[in-house]
Amino acid sequence: MHRTTGRLAAARRLALAAAVMAACAPAVAGAQARSAGPVTEASLRKLRLPDGYRVALYARDLPGVRFMAVGPDGAVYASQPRSGRVVRLADADADGVADSVVVAVDGLDRPHGLAFHDGWLYVANTGGVVRVRLDASGRARGTPQRLNQYSTGGSHWSRSLIFGPDGRLYVSIGSSCNLCEEKTEDRAAVMVYDADGTNGQLYASGLRNAVGMAVHPGTRQIWVSQHERDMLEPDHQDLPPEEINILQAGGHYGWPYCYGNRVPNPEYADAKRCASTIPPALEMQAHSAPLGMTFLTGATQFPAAMRGDLLLAFHGSWNRDVPTGATVVRVRVADGRPVGYEDFVTGWQNADGTRWGRPVDVLVARDGAVLISDDAGGAIYRVTR
Repeated sequence: MHRTTGRLAAARRLALAAAVMAACAPAVAGAQARSAGPVTEASLRKLRLPDGYRVALYARDLPGVRFMAVGPDGAVYASQPRSGRVVRLADADADGVADSVVVAVDGLDRPHGLAFHDGWLYVANTGGVVRVRLDASGRARGTPQRLNQYSTGGSHWSRSLIFGPDGRLYVSIGSSCNLCEEKTEDRAAVMVYDADGTNGQLYASGLRNAVGMAVHPGTRQIWVSQHERDMLEPDHQDLPPEEINILQAGGHYGWPYCYGNRVPNPEYADAKRCASTIPPALEMQAHSAPLGMTFLTGATQFPAAMRGDLLLAFHGSWNRDVPTGATVVRVRVADGRPVGYEDFVTGWQNADGTRWGRPVDVLVARDGAVLISDDAGGAIYRVTR
């Protein structure tokens, strides 16, 4: 009897491991969420927001669209990792709909995070950051300049970047695995570099996959959204919680040794090591897959009461019996800390658990509206009050 139970448990673990490999394999190959088909007005009507808000299409036919940034020209730039490019979306007539899509930079290696700094567009490729100057039409002037190189391969391919208040470049590099001790210090970590890519050093570690990055407008600290581990038995459905972490120089945030508020992972069971780690600033529903986020400071089309809060995209689970996520949530902030969260935009997930879209990134546009990218629907939505 005990042997049979053990065999069943082992079989379940093997099945879960196979599912993890299957889920990770497209990412390793450079693919993103495949399009669920073109977003239509009928699908758009499925989205639900709080009373007084409305959502419309800003752009469509953008397969695999991921992270966004507002350029000095006011246009929106967005990465399409599977296509190896960054596109420029301009709304010249200010009607809330992009009226042109231009390839700004092409020939990139799974580009993901974007940032503008000192006249350069910075792009986080999967193997290193590049930067390029753009001409008046928003196109690259010459070949992008490679600034640095970091570890590649394994489970997490996406790279995010942000410029901190100190003018330095911070890059998040996810782990190579679900749960392991990394062989290089730049995995499951945030690295920091000078703006030209030199003088790289470890800034924060123990961050399994910190995809979203944002600077708090008051404290000027860097916040990250983190995907926690899979296959934590016996309750892998609802453990461990996803996280928002507030970075400290030299801080260790637990992975792979612990999760949540310094709870040891059973594979390591090292409470002493966990005691010196930094617990999450906010715990969220397991397997929600938090991605891009933005503080609403410049969201002038939103109520003033919301402008100290954060919007965060949940890409959605792959390994829960009842799928979760595929939402954008409002994270309430008080005294420079996250204090709770609630749904803000829902409806990408159907009643049977299937999804026609998966939100990825959230951006405050120059006109004070909020934009949301969707890599499965290949669209960018615009939310206004």
